[in-house]
Amino acid sequence: MVFGKKRSKDVFLPSVPEDEAAETAGELEQWGQTGTGPLKDFSRESVDSQKTATQTKTDSGRPRGTRANSDEKVPDGGERGGEVEEIDKEQVEEKEVGDEQQGARACVMSADEDYDTDLEVEEKKKSYDHTGETRYMKACKKLQVVPACSFLRQMQNSEVSMMHYGLGPKGTKALAVALVTNTSVLRLNLRDNWTEGMGGAAVAEMLKENCYIKEVDLSDNRIGERGGKAIASMLPGNTTLVNLNLSGNCLNDLVAPDLGDALNANTMLKRLDLSHNALGELAGESLAECLSENSGLRSLSLAWNCIRGRGAVLLANSLRDNLFLRTLDVSCNGFGKEGAIALGEALKENSTLEELNVSNNQIPPEGAIRFAMGLRVNKTIKSLNIGRNPIQSAGCYGVLQSLQANPESAMEMLDFSDIAVNQDFEELRSAVKDILPSLVVKHGRRIGKPKAGGATL
Repeated sequence: MVFGKKRSKDVFLPSVPEDEAAETAGELEQWGQTGTGPLKDFSRESVDSQKTATQTKTDSGRPRGTRANSDEKVPDGGERGGEVEEIDKEQVEEKEVGDEQQGARACVMSADEDYDTDLEVEEKKKSYDHTGETRYMKACKKLQVVPACSFLRQMQNSEVSMMHYGLGPKGTKALAVALVTNTSVLRLNLRDNWTEGMGGAAVAEMLKENCYIKEVDLSDNRIGERGGKAIASMLPGNTTLVNLNLSGNCLNDLVAPDLGDALNANTMLKRLDLSHNALGELAGESLAECLSENSGLRSLSLAWNCIRGRGAVLLANSLRDNLFLRTLDVSCNGFGKEGAIALGEALKENSTLEELNVSNNQIPPEGAIRFAMGLRVNKTIKSLNIGRNPIQSAGCYGVLQSLQANPESAMEMLDFSDIAVNQDFEELRSAVKDILPSLVVKHGRRIGKPKAGGATL
Protein backbone atom coordinates (compact mmCIF):
# COMPACT_ATOMS: atom_id res chain seq x y z
CA MET A 1 0.00 0.00 0.00
CA VAL A 2 1.38 3.44 -0.94
CA PHE A 3 0.88 5.97 1.80
CA GLY A 4 1.98 9.06 -0.16
CA LYS A 5 0.58 10.41 -3.42
CA LYS A 6 3.04 11.85 -5.92
CA ARG A 7 2.51 15.51 -6.49
CA SER A 8 3.15 17.45 -9.66
CA LYS A 9 6.37 19.38 -9.73
CA ASP A 10 4.54 22.49 -10.86
CA VAL A 11 2.59 22.56 -7.65
CA PHE A 12 5.76 23.11 -5.64
CA LEU A 13 7.26 25.75 -7.97
CA PRO A 14 6.79 29.26 -6.56
CA SER A 15 4.54 31.62 -8.47
CA VAL A 16 6.07 34.78 -9.90
CA PRO A 17 4.21 37.98 -8.98
CA GLU A 18 3.58 40.50 -11.78
CA ASP A 19 5.73 43.20 -10.16
CA GLU A 20 8.61 40.78 -9.80
CA ALA A 21 8.16 39.72 -13.43
CA ALA A 22 8.29 43.33 -14.58
CA GLU A 23 11.41 43.96 -12.55
CA THR A 24 13.03 40.86 -13.94
CA ALA A 25 12.09 41.89 -17.48
CA GLY A 26 13.80 45.24 -16.93
CA GLU A 27 16.91 43.52 -15.77
CA LEU A 28 16.88 41.29 -18.81
CA GLU A 29 16.45 44.36 -21.09
CA GLN A 30 19.46 45.96 -19.41
CA TRP A 31 21.48 42.81 -19.97
CA GLY A 32 20.33 42.80 -23.56
CA GLN A 33 21.69 46.26 -24.09
CA THR A 34 25.10 45.12 -22.88
CA GLY A 35 25.25 42.53 -25.59
CA THR A 36 24.15 39.38 -23.88
CA GLY A 37 21.96 38.44 -26.81
CA PRO A 38 18.43 38.88 -28.04
CA LEU A 39 15.69 39.03 -25.47
CA LYS A 40 13.24 36.21 -25.27
CA ASP A 41 9.60 36.23 -24.29
CA PHE A 42 9.01 36.20 -20.55
CA SER A 43 8.64 32.71 -19.18
CA ARG A 44 9.62 30.73 -16.17
CA GLU A 45 12.25 28.89 -18.12
CA SER A 46 13.81 32.09 -19.49
CA VAL A 47 13.96 33.57 -16.02
CA ASP A 48 15.65 30.46 -14.64
CA SER A 49 18.18 30.33 -17.47
CA GLN A 50 19.06 34.00 -17.13
CA LYS A 51 19.45 33.69 -13.39
CA THR A 52 21.71 30.72 -13.84
CA ALA A 53 23.83 32.66 -16.35
CA THR A 54 23.98 35.60 -13.99
CA GLN A 55 25.11 33.42 -11.12
CA THR A 56 27.73 31.74 -13.31
CA LYS A 57 29.12 35.05 -14.47
CA THR A 58 29.21 36.50 -10.99
CA ASP A 59 30.92 33.43 -9.53
CA SER A 60 33.60 33.22 -12.22
CA GLY A 61 37.03 33.04 -10.75
CA ARG A 62 35.68 31.84 -7.38
CA PRO A 63 35.47 28.21 -6.21
CA ARG A 64 32.05 26.75 -6.59
CA GLY A 65 29.93 26.86 -3.50
CA THR A 66 31.72 29.87 -1.91
CA ARG A 67 29.85 33.04 -1.12
CA ALA A 68 30.92 36.52 -2.36
CA ASN A 69 32.32 39.00 0.07
CA SER A 70 29.95 41.62 1.42
CA ASP A 71 31.81 44.44 -0.39
CA GLU A 72 31.92 42.67 -3.77
CA LYS A 73 29.81 44.34 -6.47
CA VAL A 74 27.41 42.56 -8.78
CA PRO A 75 26.85 43.55 -12.44
CA ASP A 76 23.52 45.30 -11.77
CA GLY A 77 24.97 47.38 -8.92
CA GLY A 78 22.75 45.55 -6.34
CA GLU A 79 23.22 42.65 -4.00
CA ARG A 80 22.82 39.11 -5.41
CA GLY A 81 21.55 37.67 -2.13
CA GLY A 82 17.93 37.74 -3.29
CA GLU A 83 18.63 35.67 -6.37
CA VAL A 84 20.68 33.12 -4.50
CA GLU A 85 17.99 32.88 -1.83
CA GLU A 86 15.29 32.27 -4.45
CA ILE A 87 17.34 29.57 -6.16
CA ASP A 88 18.06 27.96 -2.79
CA LYS A 89 14.34 27.93 -1.99
CA GLU A 90 13.60 26.13 -5.22
CA GLN A 91 16.28 23.53 -4.53
CA VAL A 92 15.02 23.00 -0.99
CA GLU A 93 11.43 22.59 -2.18
CA GLU A 94 12.47 20.09 -4.86
CA LYS A 95 14.47 18.20 -2.22
CA GLU A 96 11.42 18.13 0.08
CA VAL A 97 9.34 16.60 -2.71
CA GLY A 98 11.96 13.89 -3.22
CA ASP A 99 12.21 13.26 0.51
CA GLU A 100 8.44 12.96 0.78
CA GLN A 101 8.34 10.41 -2.03
CA GLN A 102 11.20 8.45 -0.47
CA GLY A 103 9.39 8.59 2.88
CA ALA A 104 6.27 7.14 1.30
CA ARG A 105 8.25 4.30 -0.24
CA ALA A 106 10.00 3.72 3.13
CA CYS A 107 6.61 3.44 4.84
CA VAL A 108 5.51 0.78 2.37
CA MET A 109 8.77 -1.13 2.81
CA SER A 110 8.53 -0.77 6.59
CA ALA A 111 5.00 -2.12 6.53
CA ASP A 112 6.15 -5.08 4.47
CA GLU A 113 9.07 -5.69 6.83
CA ASP A 114 6.78 -5.57 9.87
CA TYR A 115 4.46 -8.02 8.21
CA ASP A 116 7.33 -10.45 7.57
CA THR A 117 8.61 -10.02 11.13
CA ASP A 118 5.22 -10.96 12.56
CA LEU A 119 5.31 -14.20 10.64
CA GLU A 120 8.77 -15.05 11.97
CA VAL A 121 8.18 -14.33 15.67
CA GLU A 122 8.26 -17.99 16.61
CA GLU A 123 11.52 -18.56 14.74
CA LYS A 124 13.23 -15.65 16.49
CA LYS A 125 12.36 -16.76 20.03
CA LYS A 126 15.39 -17.73 22.09
CA SER A 127 15.91 -21.42 22.67
CA TYR A 128 15.41 -22.81 26.18
CA ASP A 129 18.49 -22.33 28.36
CA HIS A 130 18.88 -25.84 29.74
CA THR A 131 22.18 -24.99 31.45
CA GLY A 132 20.85 -22.04 33.47
CA GLU A 133 23.71 -19.77 32.42
CA THR A 134 21.43 -16.75 31.98
CA ARG A 135 19.92 -17.26 35.41
CA TYR A 136 23.39 -17.60 36.90
CA MET A 137 24.65 -14.31 35.47
CA LYS A 138 21.55 -12.47 36.68
CA ALA A 139 21.87 -14.04 40.14
CA CYS A 140 25.55 -13.05 40.36
CA LYS A 141 24.68 -9.48 39.44
CA LYS A 142 21.88 -9.35 41.99
CA LEU A 143 23.98 -10.89 44.77
CA GLN A 144 27.03 -8.84 43.76
CA VAL A 145 29.39 -11.79 43.38
CA VAL A 146 31.90 -12.53 40.65
CA PRO A 147 30.75 -15.34 38.32
CA ALA A 148 32.85 -18.47 38.67
CA CYS A 149 34.48 -19.24 35.33
CA SER A 150 35.03 -22.85 36.35
CA PHE A 151 31.31 -23.30 36.91
CA LEU A 152 30.44 -21.71 33.56
CA ARG A 153 32.78 -24.15 31.81
CA GLN A 154 31.22 -27.16 33.51
CA MET A 155 27.54 -26.29 33.24
CA GLN A 156 27.04 -28.59 30.25
CA ASN A 157 28.93 -31.51 31.79
CA SER A 158 27.43 -34.37 33.75
CA GLU A 159 29.62 -33.46 36.74
CA VAL A 160 30.38 -30.09 38.30
CA SER A 161 33.38 -30.15 40.64
CA MET A 162 34.00 -26.94 42.61
CA MET A 163 36.08 -28.24 45.51
CA HIS A 164 38.02 -25.65 47.56
CA TYR A 165 36.81 -22.80 45.35
CA GLY A 166 35.79 -20.39 48.13
CA LEU A 167 32.31 -19.71 46.80
CA GLY A 168 30.94 -18.58 50.14
CA PRO A 169 27.23 -18.29 50.97
CA LYS A 170 26.29 -15.87 48.18
CA GLY A 171 28.36 -17.59 45.52
CA THR A 172 26.76 -20.90 46.40
CA LYS A 173 23.30 -19.35 46.28
CA ALA A 174 23.92 -17.96 42.78
CA LEU A 175 25.14 -21.37 41.65
CA ALA A 176 22.06 -23.04 43.12
CA VAL A 177 19.77 -20.62 41.26
CA ALA A 178 21.35 -21.66 37.97
CA LEU A 179 21.03 -25.38 38.71
CA VAL A 180 17.28 -25.19 39.33
CA THR A 181 16.63 -25.54 35.59
CA ASN A 182 19.84 -27.31 34.58
CA THR A 183 19.29 -30.66 32.87
CA SER A 184 22.92 -31.70 32.29
CA VAL A 185 24.53 -31.94 35.72
CA LEU A 186 24.12 -35.28 37.49
CA ARG A 187 26.88 -34.96 40.11
CA LEU A 188 27.62 -31.84 42.13
CA ASN A 189 30.75 -31.50 44.28
CA LEU A 190 30.90 -28.36 46.44
CA ARG A 191 33.28 -29.64 49.08
CA ASP A 192 35.03 -27.04 51.25
CA ASN A 193 33.47 -23.82 50.00
CA TRP A 194 32.28 -22.34 53.32
CA THR A 195 28.71 -22.23 52.10
CA GLU A 196 27.43 -21.99 55.69
CA GLY A 197 23.72 -22.00 56.46
CA MET A 198 22.66 -19.74 53.60
CA GLY A 199 24.46 -21.79 50.97
CA GLY A 200 23.26 -25.09 52.41
CA ALA A 201 19.67 -23.87 52.42
CA ALA A 202 20.00 -22.63 48.84
CA VAL A 203 21.26 -26.02 47.66
CA ALA A 204 18.38 -27.69 49.50
CA GLU A 205 15.83 -25.43 47.78
CA MET A 206 17.43 -26.18 44.43
CA LEU A 207 17.19 -29.94 45.01
CA LYS A 208 13.46 -29.58 45.64
CA GLU A 209 13.05 -28.50 42.01
CA ASN A 210 15.91 -30.20 40.17
CA CYS A 211 15.09 -33.76 39.17
CA TYR A 212 18.39 -34.68 37.52
CA ILE A 213 21.13 -34.40 40.15
CA LYS A 214 21.85 -37.77 41.76
CA GLU A 215 24.97 -37.09 43.82
CA VAL A 216 25.79 -34.09 46.03
CA ASP A 217 28.92 -33.51 48.11
CA LEU A 218 28.48 -30.67 50.63
CA SER A 219 31.19 -31.83 53.00
CA ASP A 220 33.29 -29.36 55.02
CA ASN A 221 30.96 -26.41 54.49
CA ARG A 222 29.76 -25.63 58.04
CA ILE A 223 26.12 -25.53 57.05
CA GLY A 224 25.14 -25.93 60.71
CA GLU A 225 21.63 -26.19 62.06
CA ARG A 226 20.02 -23.97 59.42
CA GLY A 227 21.51 -25.86 56.50
CA GLY A 228 20.97 -29.25 58.12
CA LYS A 229 17.27 -28.64 58.70
CA ALA A 230 16.86 -27.32 55.16
CA ILE A 231 18.44 -30.49 53.78
CA ALA A 232 16.17 -32.59 56.00
CA SER A 233 13.07 -30.78 54.70
CA MET A 234 14.18 -31.47 51.13
CA LEU A 235 14.74 -35.23 51.44
CA PRO A 236 11.10 -36.43 51.74
CA GLY A 237 10.13 -34.87 48.40
CA ASN A 238 13.30 -35.64 46.45
CA THR A 239 13.11 -38.80 44.35
CA THR A 240 16.41 -38.65 42.42
CA LEU A 241 19.18 -38.07 44.97
CA VAL A 242 21.03 -41.31 45.77
CA ASN A 243 24.31 -40.08 47.30
CA LEU A 244 24.59 -37.26 49.88
CA ASN A 245 27.75 -36.25 51.74
CA LEU A 246 27.23 -33.94 54.74
CA SER A 247 30.54 -34.67 56.46
CA GLY A 248 32.18 -31.87 58.46
CA ASN A 249 29.17 -29.54 58.66
CA CYS A 250 28.80 -28.86 62.41
CA LEU A 251 25.56 -30.86 62.59
CA ASN A 252 24.44 -31.53 66.16
CA ASP A 253 21.60 -33.15 68.09
CA LEU A 254 19.25 -30.28 67.24
CA VAL A 255 19.27 -31.45 63.62
CA ALA A 256 19.05 -35.18 64.42
CA PRO A 257 15.24 -35.46 64.82
CA ASP A 258 14.68 -33.74 61.46
CA LEU A 259 17.17 -36.04 59.76
CA GLY A 260 15.55 -39.09 61.33
CA ASP A 261 12.09 -38.11 60.11
CA ALA A 262 13.44 -37.33 56.65
CA LEU A 263 15.13 -40.71 56.34
CA ASN A 264 11.93 -42.43 57.38
CA ALA A 265 10.11 -40.77 54.47
CA ASN A 266 12.84 -41.06 51.85
CA THR A 267 13.40 -44.41 50.14
CA MET A 268 15.63 -43.29 47.24
CA LEU A 269 18.75 -42.15 49.11
CA LYS A 270 21.31 -44.99 49.09
CA ARG A 271 24.46 -43.49 50.61
CA LEU A 272 24.60 -40.94 53.43
CA ASP A 273 27.76 -39.56 55.06
CA LEU A 274 27.29 -37.76 58.40
CA SER A 275 30.86 -38.17 59.62
CA HIS A 276 32.95 -35.47 61.33
CA ASN A 277 29.99 -33.71 62.92
CA ALA A 278 28.80 -33.20 66.50
CA LEU A 279 26.01 -35.79 66.62
CA GLY A 280 25.58 -37.15 70.14
CA GLU A 281 23.40 -39.47 72.16
CA LEU A 282 20.14 -37.93 70.96
CA ALA A 283 21.25 -38.38 67.36
CA GLY A 284 21.88 -42.06 68.05
CA GLU A 285 18.33 -42.44 69.32
CA SER A 286 16.79 -40.54 66.38
CA LEU A 287 18.77 -42.40 63.75
CA ALA A 288 18.05 -45.72 65.45
CA GLU A 289 14.34 -45.23 64.84
CA CYS A 290 14.81 -44.54 61.15
CA LEU A 291 17.27 -47.42 60.61
CA SER A 292 14.71 -49.88 61.92
CA GLU A 293 12.26 -48.91 59.18
CA ASN A 294 14.34 -47.36 56.41
CA SER A 295 14.35 -49.41 53.23
CA GLY A 296 16.54 -47.20 51.08
CA LEU A 297 19.94 -46.71 52.71
CA ARG A 298 22.73 -49.07 51.70
CA SER A 299 25.63 -47.17 53.26
CA LEU A 300 25.75 -44.97 56.38
CA SER A 301 28.78 -43.26 57.91
CA LEU A 302 28.59 -41.82 61.43
CA ALA A 303 32.34 -41.76 62.02
CA TRP A 304 33.94 -39.06 64.15
CA ASN A 305 30.86 -38.07 66.15
CA CYS A 306 29.94 -38.30 69.82
CA ILE A 307 27.46 -41.19 69.81
CA ARG A 308 27.76 -43.11 73.08
CA GLY A 309 25.82 -44.55 75.99
CA ARG A 310 22.11 -45.08 75.35
CA GLY A 311 22.37 -43.63 71.85
CA ALA A 312 25.04 -46.15 70.89
CA VAL A 313 23.07 -49.09 72.29
CA LEU A 314 19.85 -48.08 70.51
CA LEU A 315 21.69 -47.51 67.27
CA ALA A 316 23.25 -50.96 67.49
CA ASN A 317 19.92 -52.60 68.31
CA SER A 318 18.34 -51.04 65.21
CA LEU A 319 20.50 -53.32 63.05
CA ARG A 320 18.43 -56.29 64.13
CA ASP A 321 15.44 -55.14 62.10
CA ASN A 322 17.26 -53.49 59.21
CA LEU A 323 17.20 -55.59 56.05
CA PHE A 324 18.87 -53.23 53.58
CA LEU A 325 21.98 -51.59 55.06
CA ARG A 326 25.21 -53.04 53.65
CA THR A 327 27.90 -50.73 55.10
CA LEU A 328 28.03 -49.07 58.53
CA ASP A 329 30.88 -46.92 59.84
CA VAL A 330 30.63 -45.88 63.51
CA SER A 331 34.35 -45.45 64.12
CA CYS A 332 35.68 -42.74 66.43
CA ASN A 333 32.61 -42.53 68.66
CA GLY A 334 32.22 -43.84 72.21
CA PHE A 335 30.42 -47.19 71.97
CA GLY A 336 32.49 -48.72 74.75
CA LYS A 337 31.59 -52.05 76.33
CA GLU A 338 27.77 -51.65 76.22
CA GLY A 339 27.75 -50.55 72.61
CA ALA A 340 30.01 -53.44 71.55
CA ILE A 341 27.81 -55.99 73.33
CA ALA A 342 24.70 -54.54 71.63
CA LEU A 343 26.42 -54.78 68.24
CA GLY A 344 27.29 -58.43 68.87
CA GLU A 345 23.68 -59.26 69.69
CA ALA A 346 22.46 -57.45 66.56
CA LEU A 347 24.87 -59.40 64.33
CA LYS A 348 23.24 -62.63 65.43
CA GLU A 349 20.03 -61.57 63.72
CA ASN A 350 21.23 -59.29 60.95
CA SER A 351 21.62 -60.98 57.60
CA THR A 352 22.46 -58.11 55.24
CA LEU A 353 25.35 -56.09 56.73
CA GLU A 354 28.63 -56.74 54.91
CA GLU A 355 31.05 -54.06 56.16
CA LEU A 356 31.34 -52.83 59.75
CA ASN A 357 33.83 -50.35 61.18
CA VAL A 358 33.91 -50.00 64.99
CA SER A 359 37.53 -48.88 65.30
CA ASN A 360 38.57 -46.33 67.93
CA ASN A 361 35.48 -46.77 70.12
CA GLN A 362 37.05 -47.39 73.54
CA ILE A 363 36.03 -51.05 73.46
CA PRO A 364 37.75 -53.09 76.25
CA PRO A 365 38.76 -56.78 75.99
CA GLU A 366 35.52 -57.98 77.60
CA GLY A 367 33.47 -55.92 75.15
CA ALA A 368 35.39 -57.40 72.22
CA ILE A 369 34.86 -60.98 73.44
CA ARG A 370 31.10 -60.37 73.90
CA PHE A 371 30.95 -58.70 70.50
CA ALA A 372 32.67 -61.71 68.94
CA MET A 373 29.79 -63.94 70.02
CA GLY A 374 27.75 -62.48 67.18
CA LEU A 375 30.43 -63.55 64.69
CA ARG A 376 29.84 -67.18 65.60
CA VAL A 377 26.45 -66.92 63.93
CA ASN A 378 26.71 -64.19 61.34
CA LYS A 379 27.14 -65.31 57.73
CA THR A 380 27.27 -62.00 55.83
CA ILE A 381 30.01 -59.83 57.37
CA LYS A 382 32.92 -59.64 54.94
CA SER A 383 34.95 -56.81 56.42
CA LEU A 384 35.41 -55.94 60.11
CA ASN A 385 37.61 -53.15 61.45
CA ILE A 386 37.96 -53.26 65.23
CA GLY A 387 41.46 -51.76 65.44
CA ARG A 388 42.65 -48.90 67.62
CA ASN A 389 40.61 -50.19 70.56
CA PRO A 390 42.09 -51.30 73.91
CA ILE A 391 40.95 -54.90 73.35
CA GLN A 392 44.52 -56.18 73.76
CA SER A 393 45.66 -59.55 72.52
CA ALA A 394 42.86 -61.30 74.44
CA GLY A 395 40.19 -59.49 72.47
CA CYS A 396 41.85 -60.31 69.16
CA TYR A 397 42.13 -63.92 70.20
CA GLY A 398 38.41 -64.03 71.08
CA VAL A 399 37.40 -62.70 67.64
CA LEU A 400 39.54 -65.32 65.87
CA GLN A 401 38.06 -68.10 67.99
CA SER A 402 34.55 -67.07 66.94
CA LEU A 403 35.52 -67.17 63.28
CA GLN A 404 37.09 -70.59 63.77
CA ALA A 405 33.80 -71.82 65.19
CA ASN A 406 31.82 -70.53 62.16
CA PRO A 407 32.89 -72.28 58.97
CA GLU A 408 30.06 -70.50 57.10
CA SER A 409 31.49 -67.09 57.87
CA ALA A 410 31.95 -64.75 54.88
CA MET A 411 34.81 -62.83 56.54
CA GLU A 412 37.52 -61.71 54.10
CA MET A 413 39.13 -58.76 55.89
CA LEU A 414 39.88 -58.48 59.61
CA ASP A 415 41.63 -55.35 60.87
CA PHE A 416 43.33 -55.24 64.29
CA SER A 417 45.49 -52.21 63.48
CA ASP A 418 47.66 -50.82 66.31
CA ILE A 419 46.90 -53.79 68.58
CA ALA A 420 49.84 -55.85 69.77
CA VAL A 421 49.43 -59.63 69.48
CA ASN A 422 51.36 -62.58 70.96
CA GLN A 423 52.54 -65.93 69.65
CA ASP A 424 49.27 -67.67 70.55
CA PHE A 425 47.41 -65.29 68.27
CA GLU A 426 49.73 -66.14 65.38
CA GLU A 427 49.11 -69.83 65.79
CA LEU A 428 45.35 -69.36 65.92
CA ARG A 429 45.41 -67.15 62.85
CA SER A 430 47.13 -69.92 60.90
CA ALA A 431 44.42 -72.36 61.98
CA VAL A 432 41.62 -69.98 60.91
CA LYS A 433 43.33 -69.45 57.53
CA ASP A 434 42.95 -73.15 56.88
CA ILE A 435 39.17 -72.78 57.30
CA LEU A 436 38.86 -69.39 55.56
CA PRO A 437 41.62 -69.28 52.92
CA SER A 438 40.64 -65.84 51.59
CA LEU A 439 40.85 -64.19 55.04
CA VAL A 440 43.34 -61.29 55.41
CA VAL A 441 44.30 -60.25 58.95
CA LYS A 442 46.00 -56.96 59.84
CA HIS A 443 47.44 -56.32 63.28
CA GLY A 444 50.05 -54.31 65.17
CA ARG A 445 53.42 -55.34 66.47
CA ARG A 446 54.13 -58.81 67.78
CA ILE A 447 55.10 -59.55 71.36
CA GLY A 448 56.31 -62.75 72.93
CA LYS A 449 59.03 -65.12 71.80
CA PRO A 450 62.06 -63.51 70.19
CA LYS A 451 63.47 -65.17 67.09
CA ALA A 452 67.17 -65.82 66.40
CA GLY A 453 69.18 -62.60 66.42
CA GLY A 454 67.23 -61.03 69.25
CA ALA A 455 64.48 -59.32 67.19
CA THR A 456 60.97 -59.50 68.61
CA LEU A 457 58.30 -61.14 66.52
